[in-house]
Amino acid sequence: MTPEFLLTSLVIVVSPGVGAIYTIAAGLARGGRAGVLAAFACTLGIVPHLLAAMTGLAALLHASALLFEMVRYAGVAYLLWMAWQVLRQGGALGVEAAPDGRSARQVLFDGVVLNLLNPKLSIFFFAFLPQFVSPADPAPLASMLAMSLVFMGMTFLVFAFYGLFAAAMRDRVVGRPRVMAWLRRSFAAAFVALGARLALAER
Repeated sequence: MTPEFLLTSLVIVVSPGVGAIYTIAAGLARGGRAGVLAAFACTLGIVPHLLAAMTGLAALLHASALLFEMVRYAGVAYLLWMAWQVLRQGGALGVEAAPDGRSARQVLFDGVVLNLLNPKLSIFFFAFLPQFVSPADPAPLASMLAMSLVFMGMTFLVFAFYGLFAAAMRDRVVGRPRVMAWLRRSFAAAFVALGARLALAER
């Protein structure tokens, strides 16, 4: 595993995106446990994309305009739904002092679905991972799997840090209605912006 792969992966993981914003929002809304659960959910949502890249399904997604558009607009719709949920303080991002088991399941569900419904991830890994596999590698799939696990480990650690840091700031903002209202609007706007970016993205 080359230093170039590790550095590139780290840059990709720390860059702001759907998963990072969702994890930060979950940590602020529901505390450290929810932030870590969100990080785990976003990491879990990567698995189908990695499997697609390793089995060649990403190539089919890239080749089929209809399939790509169906997945893409499902993702856009879900991001807009998340924005609405944030504004109304509902779903996994509603502010609660002690989230119950049902809300924990909602955090996991939303995190997985947000990453699952992003077809650009499959195509990204389809183009990204093979670049770091040597043509002379006797077991290219095993190498891709190892890199995938490292990438997922990085994702979980970085996102968990985001979620825990947000949770540490939670007590400073939850008791301040104006700050909470500003944060809700900001997160909702971020989800809308990410949805628009996904809708306008080219294959």
